[in-house]
Amino acid sequence: MIIITGGAGCIGSCLHQALQARGEQTAIVDSLGNGGKWHNLCKHVPDFLIAPADLDAFLDSRPDVTAVFHLGAVNDTTATDGDMVWRTNVDLSLRLLEWCTHEEARFIYASSAATYGAADRAGMFSDDPAHLHTLRPNSLYGWSKHAFDCLLQRRLAQGDLQGLSWAGLKLFNVYGPNEYHKGAMASLVHAKYVELRAGGPARLFRSDRPDVADGHQARDFIWVGDVVSVMLWLLDHQHVHGLFNCGTGVARTCLDLVDAVCDAAHVARRVEFIDMPAALRGQYQSYTCADMTRLRTAGYTQAFTPLAQGVERYVRAYLAAADPYL
Repeated sequence: MIIITGGAGCIGSCLHQALQARGEQTAIVDSLGNGGKWHNLCKHVPDFLIAPADLDAFLDSRPDVTAVFHLGAVNDTTATDGDMVWRTNVDLSLRLLEWCTHEEARFIYASSAATYGAADRAGMFSDDPAHLHTLRPNSLYGWSKHAFDCLLQRRLAQGDLQGLSWAGLKLFNVYGPNEYHKGAMASLVHAKYVELRAGGPARLFRSDRPDVADGHQARDFIWVGDVVSVMLWLLDHQHVHGLFNCGTGVARTCLDLVDAVCDAAHVARRVEFIDMPAALRGQYQSYTCADMTRLRTAGYTQAFTPLAQGVERYVRAYLAAADPYL
């Protein structure tokens, strides 16, 4: 059995679909709530669906688990409840880490590009563990992810996790199907498509930095299918250990993304700039670009989907379809 925490979310449900296609037995740990999140699982029903509050009891039953994909987290970059974020993003992660060590199960977890904080040049996005201590996340969410990355490295150095098979992924800006329940936290591709289909222009934040022009904030946007491919590769190559960036290695501007969405949706290119919310000023990442050297050196050779191609696939095969779910 393979456990996926956050398995009803965008990345988790896409990973789940791929694992089921390979014939794997799956256990999803997630809360479906009242926002239609269940649609993400309706085409590929898990063998087990476990509420987060019941996870400890499930693990205590010592199920025959070969791997845990730990994707569940409080991922709101504007979150302010530090105690809740720590319990969810750090304490739970440590419990799963220790359980996987004891049960000899592969542990693959999601970190985040938010750990890089105010980094604004390509050379500042190195995933070399020797650079971890130099990172300064500028959001509670990013700090919580960084804290777990650091604690894992510390325990490895102390020899507390003998025999652990593990890998972590610093996820950059992921877009793709099954994110419709996320509201304001959905990808920029989804948000701009909704605005355009409603007949308005695509709205982008004005830059909060004098050296970055409006719309020229640049991100490393990665198609969710590419993230799943990396995760499956890590599952199949259990000798590969480490914390790796997971992006494309290419930064594209927000204007590039809007142009791609407009073209895929067959609407005129229209952009309106609006003020950045106060809650984001000072912690908005105006540039991200994954340094993919270490993952490539580890042996991952598959190409990443170019932005225009990924956006076209997302819009035409999902967002514009009668049934947008994977």
